Amino acid sequence: MNAVAAGLANGLRRRSRPLGAIGRMAVAMALALLVPIVAVIGNMFAPGEGTWAHLVQTVLPDYVRTTALLLLGVTVGVLALGVSSAWLVTTCRFPGARWFEWALILPLAMPAYVVAYAYTDVLQFSGPVQAWLREVTGWRARDYWFPDIRSTGGAAAVFSLVLYPYVYLLARAAFLEQSASLVEAGRLMGRGAWGTFLRVALPLARPAVAAGTSLALMETLADFGAVSYFGVQTFTTGIYRAWLSMGDSVAAAQLSVVLLAFVAVILIAEQWSRGRARFHDVTVHGQTRYSALHGARAAAAVAVCAAPPLLGFFVPAAIMIHVVLTEPEPLFTVRFFGLAWNTFTLAAITSVAAIATATLLAYAARLSASRIVFAANRFASLGYAIPGAVIAVGVLLPLGRLDNLIADWVRMQFGFNTGLVLTGSIAALVYAYLVRFLAIALQTVEAGLGKIRPSMEDAARSLGLTPTQTLAKVHAPMMRGSLLTAALIVFVDVMKELPATFALRPFNFDTLAVQAYNMAKDERLAEAAAASLVIVAVALVPLVLLSRAIAAGRAAAR
Repeated sequence: MNAVAAGLANGLRRRSRPLGAIGRMAVAMALALLVPIVAVIGNMFAPGEGTWAHLVQTVLPDYVRTTALLLLGVTVGVLALGVSSAWLVTTCRFPGARWFEWALILPLAMPAYVVAYAYTDVLQFSGPVQAWLREVTGWRARDYWFPDIRSTGGAAAVFSLVLYPYVYLLARAAFLEQSASLVEAGRLMGRGAWGTFLRVALPLARPAVAAGTSLALMETLADFGAVSYFGVQTFTTGIYRAWLSMGDSVAAAQLSVVLLAFVAVILIAEQWSRGRARFHDVTVHGQTRYSALHGARAAAAVAVCAAPPLLGFFVPAAIMIHVVLTEPEPLFTVRFFGLAWNTFTLAAITSVAAIATATLLAYAARLSASRIVFAANRFASLGYAIPGAVIAVGVLLPLGRLDNLIADWVRMQFGFNTGLVLTGSIAALVYAYLVRFLAIALQTVEAGLGKIRPSMEDAARSLGLTPTQTLAKVHAPMMRGSLLTAALIVFVDVMKELPATFALRPFNFDTLAVQAYNMAKDERLAEAAAASLVIVAVALVPLVLLSRAIAAGRAAAR
């Protein structure tokens, strides 16, 4: 988000050109995507029903304290797991190092709520771990203490295991870009491997580590499934309680604004903490020199790198598979395939809409180089930093009012009530997904479009092609890889999204994510596991592609 702000400032200094039809469409689309955010902020000043005062006096301090503790625990967890593993696989050679390079990203395929379901089933009082402990020791319920997985600490541990790859990927890239001469200089100054890491490599990688940590913290704030299942009172659960249980949209909007304040603090904190410090590496990059580890050091490195993917992916996956295989009743029923069809349909529609919208915005900025279009693109990307619960409230507020206006007009003109036309529809859900995930598609499309030389447009126009024809016949085939990649990532993110889906889905239209949450809440883990495994299996596809890219990058570096 700091990069977005800097890019916005640079883009606004560009020389503005006429918008044209494509530019005007892009600006209109960007404004439409900003409506939910504006609606949330604007609705906090509307007259409420007194719920906000009640929340301030009762649960708001708990929301603030619990959310702050959760963010603190996740910060410590993702830094410890992500930075240590990235440093080891980048600078050391030990058994399995090359395998760990890509295996460490596997937990990204696991939604946090899936890991929460799996570990709760194993670690709760009636689970196999505590049952075995009581059987071996002869203890009873009050004879021993066992950490409670359904707690703020348990939620922080789950999020750390799932979200550390954000830090790992960015820290690994930063370590690879550092010059080997810096490490050698640190060692010549008498600092060992640990001192060189703390005084040289880590400070230089600080921007990347901070960016990865910020992503992990924003994902933590956006989560609803895991914290709700654990009974942890955060702003996300409070928003749903104010909206669905208390029926007060103003209180939900006010809680959403406070949650947005947490997001803003996360985005501003690192930039503020840097001050005037700079982190440029001006040395000449040489070939990376690896430290060969043997004996106890190699075993310790293997343990440090094996624990995160083992606990964050393989163990939860094994638990889910075991639950599904041992369930006597058939789980893959007609209803299950109906849920899968709903999920894939929503993901496919959103992927196509996201690619079309991102292409329109990126191509409009390329054609006009207008400050207005550039700013519109950047503002349209803000949704990715907004939690799904906030977006759900922002979508429901204007659509509810629009539905009321339509119903009043139809009743006055034709004498019957239309009910809710837009609220609780698939269109509203896809709209929320676009607000949430457009930034992913836009960044990918912009990267692909940026690789095409401007002379291609000049050649196409000399042949009589219009800008639209140029996009369809020249640019689109050349960007096919970028478009498919963006569509795949959006597809997977829509499959995993729970907060917006839970609040906005039509009646009797559940998805695999909602099914997993509802079944786990009712302690029907086998049915939750079946839905969760499908989500994880599909989410593995982009991770396989990413692992291949990591392997290709390693080969190029060698």
